[in-house]
Amino acid sequence: MERRRLGEQGLIVSAMGLGCLNMSDFYRVPEESQAIATIHRAIALGVDLLDTADCYGPHTNERLVGKAIADRRDEVVLATKFGYNRDPDDGSWLFFSGRPEYVHESCDRSLTRLGIDHIDLYQFHGTYPDVPIEETIGAMGELVDAGKVRYIGICEADENEIERAHGSYPVSSLQTEYSLWTRHVEDGILDTTRRLGIGFIPYSPLSRGFLSGAIQSPEDFAPDDYRPTLPRFQGENFQKNLDLVALVEELAAKRGVTAAQLALAWVLNQGDDVVPIPGTGNPAHLEENLGAVGMRLSAEEIEQIEETSPADAVAGERYSEVDWSGKDDLLE
Repeated sequence: MERRRLGEQGLIVSAMGLGCLNMSDFYRVPEESQAIATIHRAIALGVDLLDTADCYGPHTNERLVGKAIADRRDEVVLATKFGYNRDPDDGSWLFFSGRPEYVHESCDRSLTRLGIDHIDLYQFHGTYPDVPIEETIGAMGELVDAGKVRYIGICEADENEIERAHGSYPVSSLQTEYSLWTRHVEDGILDTTRRLGIGFIPYSPLSRGFLSGAIQSPEDFAPDDYRPTLPRFQGENFQKNLDLVALVEELAAKRGVTAAQLALAWVLNQGDDVVPIPGTGNPAHLEENLGAVGMRLSAEEIEQIEETSPADAVAGERYSEVDWSGKDDLLE
């Protein structure tokens, strides 16, 4: 397995990680035994970066991952996130916080759920305007000093927030959505992370499975799948985006690979500081995804792919609007 460096603090991981979110939430959730088998297969194939978050499940995915790695802790780089809080009964979103005291409380709860004594990469799940990013990152730095965390990362931050965060305490990684269909990080964010020596972890590198070609109709979603609530999977947007997938599939067929492998290879070829974390709870899909590692694309191929699926071609926004105003009052 190819390995890559995330940041200048010494964090080295497999070139592709495994996102664990859909083993517990949001998508078609597999049986626990299949999810654990997927994690074990990933480790056997050289994948060591496992990515979870305290809110996935809600609050159950960390337990699942912890169970899966209990007898192989030294073989993985465990990444988790904090910031969002959800009702454990109905999954509703309660609040988002970056308050320093919440940072410490969240870390302790994650350590307990994961059944470990330290987190390898602890990430702030978003940005939080009510508390300066320096205070949140400062609290995360305290966790490193206390030995509870090895490295810290941030998610979904803009250039200014990245600068301020890294100036407060060395940041190893930025995690943000990035794929053929989601290219906003190319407008300054990647330049900022590279200038500062921060690694980049793209989540949803297959656009939530759309770029794999596995989704051909709105009927392909399970009743509890959340993707139909997203703009890109709705109405006319769905068909427009499906037409783009067909073009990616056509190019993949010429190369003799799957659409998923071509889309992941495109992400991997964006730089040696890029470590995508496609999510799956299916060992067969995992192995398909890993087939993209080491696949080098020529300049001509990259140009063809981008002509087929240009940055402004995808129809629909990434997310529907969510109003968090006032919800942090629940912490009072």
